[in-house]
Amino acid sequence: MGNYQWDSTFTKLFTRCLELYKGGDRDFNNYYSDSDLAFLKSIGYKPREMFDFVEDYGDSGEPTVETAVMIASVRRDYLEHVMAGKLSEHEIHPNELPSKSEELEGFIWLPRIITKARGKLRGELNPNIMFCCGGDRNFLHTHDIAPADFLRVVWSAGDDDHKIIEFVRQYSKV
Repeated sequence: MGNYQWDSTFTKLFTRCLELYKGGDRDFNNYYSDSDLAFLKSIGYKPREMFDFVEDYGDSGEPTVETAVMIASVRRDYLEHVMAGKLSEHEIHPNELPSKSEELEGFIWLPRIITKARGKLRGELNPNIMFCCGGDRNFLHTHDIAPADFLRVVWSAGDDDHKIIEFVRQYSKV
């Protein structure tokens, strides 16, 4: 798989997995060939991550494949440019996330989605955690922020939560 069309490879895989899901196959472990798994690893994705996007799209119509590609693009770039292609061995577990009701400067869910975004960028989310889950999408939709844009801001901000807060304030209509 070359770099030039990695997004097409992602889209074809997503579409194939969606067909399996809509056909009733819920065991994502059967979705992927060895070359699919090698491709996912090359962009910093775990098999469950792809499935989570397929499942949510199949059940609710979002996030779209375009959104999934954009999120994957940010993760892929972060893996290549920040992590020098080396996958992290650390894993963030669900009990390590801030609570769903925790807030930061008046923004409920913000501490949680920041933690998830940082974990997504590093490829450290436990398979039971999804960046861009329904709760994340509600937060991002409420504040008119595209999921991939949020990831880029978190990447750019590093450990400076204030930069992220200011970005959310800038776009929020609440």
